[in-house]
Amino acid sequence: MKHLNALVVDDEPLARERLSRLLQEAGCSVVAELGDGLALLQWLKEPQEVDVIFLDIQMPGPSGMEVLAEVATCPPVVFVTAHSSYAVRAFELAAVDYLLKPVFEDRLAKCLQRLRDHLIRPLNAMELKSLLPPPARFPIRAGEGEIFMELEHITHFELEHERVWACRGLNRYLTRWATLAEVEEAFPEDGMLRIQRHLLLRPRMVKGIRPATVGRIKVMIAPKVELLVSRAMTPRTRECLRFDAL
Repeated sequence: MKHLNALVVDDEPLARERLSRLLQEAGCSVVAELGDGLALLQWLKEPQEVDVIFLDIQMPGPSGMEVLAEVATCPPVVFVTAHSSYAVRAFELAAVDYLLKPVFEDRLAKCLQRLRDHLIRPLNAMELKSLLPPPARFPIRAGEGEIFMELEHITHFELEHERVWACRGLNRYLTRWATLAEVEEAFPEDGMLRIQRHLLLRPRMVKGIRPATVGRIKVMIAPKVELLVSRAMTPRTRECLRFDAL
């Protein structure tokens, strides 16, 4: 049985540790564990001896798939996701495999056998880009009608008097939604953070952070535009933004 060297990329520590343990129990070596797309990009800059990358699709900052779509070459990839819609897109390419979270031993064993049988091959940049979903859009009110706004331009969402506003820095656009939970349900793969009861942040849009009152931080989303993070959410926000200390 061929020995496999694997790289595990997942922003959730428990999921990362679980998959690494299952791989080791299955006789594989885990050469590294990474927590986000930027770390993966740095790791790929140097020649690496690895047979497969187990890649979480949705992570703070650039997603792993976005990173791989920009590199010249990469090893075979197995996508790991909690969202079956991504799995359907990925499996349209016969050379791609995926694992749905939580990962179980029997499904992982089948995936490893496919790798050993060379049924999962490296993908080129064009194939990887074909797996990327189209830009997410949503309607905003414009006069008596509506126009569509791309999610990638939005820094955060704000709840005010049972109305949700989509914000791009200081610019605000009225949406159809009445709760922030509806926004989260509409974009479950975006990795948004509820930093206040009335504020839903897109971490990838944060340009910097600084301390506020004791145990709290402010995040900068545009020049001279900051949002205050609740004390309860400050540790999670720091973790997502990979700032250990100020």
